[in-house]
Amino acid sequence: MDLLEYQAKDLFQEVGIPTLPSQRIDRPTDIKFLKIPYPVVLKSQVSVGHRGKVGGVRFVENTIDGIAAAQTMFNLPIFGEVPQVLLAEAKYDVSREFYLAVLIDYRSRRPVLLGSERGGMDLVAVMDSLQQVMIDDTFSPFYARKLAILMGLSGELLVQVSGIIEAMYRLMVAHDLDLVEINPLGVSNDGKLMALDGKVTVNDRAIIRHPKLQELMRQTTVRSLPKALATGSGRIGLLIEGRGLAVASVVELQRAGRPIFQCWAVDRLTSAEMIEVLHGMAKHIDILLVKCHSMSTPLAALATLEPWSTEVVIDAPPNLLESIDLERFAPVVVSNLEAAIAALVQATSSF
Repeated sequence: MDLLEYQAKDLFQEVGIPTLPSQRIDRPTDIKFLKIPYPVVLKSQVSVGHRGKVGGVRFVENTIDGIAAAQTMFNLPIFGEVPQVLLAEAKYDVSREFYLAVLIDYRSRRPVLLGSERGGMDLVAVMDSLQQVMIDDTFSPFYARKLAILMGLSGELLVQVSGIIEAMYRLMVAHDLDLVEINPLGVSNDGKLMALDGKVTVNDRAIIRHPKLQELMRQTTVRSLPKALATGSGRIGLLIEGRGLAVASVVELQRAGRPIFQCWAVDRLTSAEMIEVLHGMAKHIDILLVKCHSMSTPLAALATLEPWSTEVVIDAPPNLLESIDLERFAPVVVSNLEAAIAALVQATSSF
């Protein structure tokens, strides 16, 4: 499950990641009691990205404008999610923006550090300059510095960014998280760094060991409709169990020069929604990857459909495959993400 931005930043503060002065807004009239000096930015608290493109981020100069903006935002769906909370934050002027993430690569069963010299809403620009460092031994500051160097940083900026990467890793380990992401990490004109937006994905199986995460998840209130984790202009559809694994799959395909059409994290979908998603993707894709390790519902949803021209690749354990008849789809069955990505790349070589 994804935490909301204000909850992620609460965790960031635990490990010293710099965040802006902020205040939670539960209703428009809370704007009257802001303790942050104007101008401020109001942000819809939803789990989907790119909210700034559809009115989910607004700058206001005074209380009257703030109340009016908040009233609109509380009733504005952001890609299917209607916010129940806004975050008011001090305005911050930046000269550069970076992308940073720490996630678990389930293919190699190791943590991975990701970084890009380009941050923000332009996902293509982020991916074009994305750097990756695999943690193949006990974590040390060496790995953080290696990523910062690959991002082209030097001097004091290299030191500061390395320190934030180290803090992100400590946070992931301390709370058994699947993903810790900062996008963007802003750099001010005087060289100060600030986590302007953040995302944290909680490992559902580990949450029982973390009372604070349980409390944060109880506080998470978003009215939502299903929304793809990522979209693009390609002809590949992804239906994957686990958001961290889904992100890693998109990254691997991007690196291979294979853009996707849509990627869905199936943990967030009901059986009926999965069927609807598959119907919606069918006419837009040439190949589909279904990857699951504990959920049979993605395979069951696929089994309800009539075979179509789309090639199907399945990465699932034998016990899940044996329980559902998918022979009429003539799927390519693989046993790990690496093989799945290789199958997708091979199948789309002529696209």
